[in-house]
Amino acid sequence: MGLLIAVIYLIFISLGLPDSLLGSGWPAMQQDLGVPSSYAGYVSMTISFMTIISALVSPGIIKKFHTKWIVIVSILLTVFGLLGFSVSGAYWMLFAFAVPYGLGAGAIDASINHYVANNFSGSVMNFLHCFYGIGAMISPMIMGQALRVARWNEGYRWTAYVQMGILLVCILSLPLWKKNESKEEEALADSAGIREALRVPGVIPTLIAFFSYCAGEGTCFLWTSSYFAGTKQGLSAGLIASFGSLIFGGLMVGRLIAGFITGKLGDRRLIRIGIAVELIGIVMIMIPVSSYQLAAVGFVVTGIGMGPVYPAIQHMAPENFGKRNSAAVIGLQMASAYVGSTFMPMVFGNIQQRIGIGIMPFYLLIFAFLNLFFLQYTYRVLRKRS
Repeated sequence: MGLLIAVIYLIFISLGLPDSLLGSGWPAMQQDLGVPSSYAGYVSMTISFMTIISALVSPGIIKKFHTKWIVIVSILLTVFGLLGFSVSGAYWMLFAFAVPYGLGAGAIDASINHYVANNFSGSVMNFLHCFYGIGAMISPMIMGQALRVARWNEGYRWTAYVQMGILLVCILSLPLWKKNESKEEEALADSAGIREALRVPGVIPTLIAFFSYCAGEGTCFLWTSSYFAGTKQGLSAGLIASFGSLIFGGLMVGRLIAGFITGKLGDRRLIRIGIAVELIGIVMIMIPVSSYQLAAVGFVVTGIGMGPVYPAIQHMAPENFGKRNSAAVIGLQMASAYVGSTFMPMVFGNIQQRIGIGIMPFYLLIFAFLNLFFLQYTYRVLRKRS
């Protein structure tokens, strides 16, 4: 079982690797491709839109196929998307390769989250998402190195090579999944569909909360490097690209801490503490100073606060809504999360083009409060139901 958990953690490193490449590489990509800064939002929207589709069909896919096969096919799709980005010499080409890029991510996310939520503890779930942060933190470093010695295309190509190595490990680990296969089939035999799950009290406000969380997180993923490029002077392209790893480093630390304390605090209390820390980080980013260090620490603190929120909401799904509904609820949560990731970074891109990218921390503040409000409302609904 320990080896299987290690493989699952490695899978989530692979899930995180592609997510921060666009944000960290965009300042250089924008110049090479000759497009406005806001055009990153359209590419990000396409990737996320495909992930939404993947997440919505995931309950049916999970019911028909074992998690291990979903993972292997999904990583193959992301490798194809990354290699496609690496050979893209025109802006329109990014959209073609954004399709497999997004489809692969959504299928992995929904299937592994469902598998872990139903088979492992909250600590494992937090550590799982911590490893996502490791992957998302590594890729801006890869992109930064590529910008120093080559071009942004190499950042995508090198990341694809790392994904291929993870794919090989997943193929070699196929026998490890057999132990839980019968339990997985039994749990999914009578699982609810999307429409039925939507009628369960508390599901819809949870989806709105997830949307709000990922609107803020997705905006950080895409625009953190650009925030430093637009508000701080005299920074090199490589340093600006590396700032894309700040939020991911914070997420990793936050989830690592949560993994050790979630058994004592519980998912709900952990979420409240996390959002409070996130608000402190956003306030730090708001403080108007010319140097970049305070804002850099602010993004890390924001990431630490965000860290436990996502995995805790996912882990609570079977407990809050029943195991029968968990696959559909987690699929819906993933879809609503990616709706936030799809549209709100694009909306922010258009806002900052008109007002200035300095508005970013205020934008993040709105979604942090919305996330907190709808989670508290969900808890109230669940108390009334019980």
